[in-house]
Amino acid sequence: MHTVVYPGTFDPITNGHRDLIVRAARLFERVVVAVAESPRKTPALDLEVRTSLAREVLGDCDNVEVIGFDGLLTELLARLDARVLLRGVRGVSDFEYELQLANMNRAQAPDVETLFLTPAVENAYVSSTLIREISRLGGDVSQHVSPCVVDALRRRFSADGG
Repeated sequence: MHTVVYPGTFDPITNGHRDLIVRAARLFERVVVAVAESPRKTPALDLEVRTSLAREVLGDCDNVEVIGFDGLLTELLARLDARVLLRGVRGVSDFEYELQLANMNRAQAPDVETLFLTPAVENAYVSSTLIREISRLGGDVSQHVSPCVVDALRRRFSADGG
C-alpha cells in the first residue's frame, strides 16, 4: 500500500482538500490527486484549470502528483497499480454517500479499500459548492482557498457576469 488515490472534481480545490492531501502524504509514499472531468456535474472550472490549480496548491508536496481523468475510478486505480482510495468526510451526510461509493467501488474491484479522513476543524464546514456560490456572488473566499484559486474564481465569475 504505497499509493493512495484521492479522486474528486476539485471545483475548486480548497484548504480542506489540501489538509487531507498533506496528511495522506505523511501516511503514503505516493498520493495521486485524480481530478475528475465530471461533465454531468457541469463544473464551473474546466479540467485543465482545476488540474493546474491543484498542481499549484500542492507544489510543495514532493510525493503528490495531480492528474486529470475521465472514466471509471476502478479502471484508473488498476492503471496506477493502486488499491487505496482517500475520501474526506465532514459529517454524517457525507459518510452515508461515501459509504455507498466505497461499497460500489469494492463491488467492482474487491481489492480496493477506502480510507476516510476527517478535515481539520477549521475546514469542517467548507465545501467546493459553497466556495463557488460565495465567489459567484462576489464574496471573499480567501480564508478557505489558496490565492491562485481566488484569482481563478474571480476570472471565471467576472467573465460570465456572475
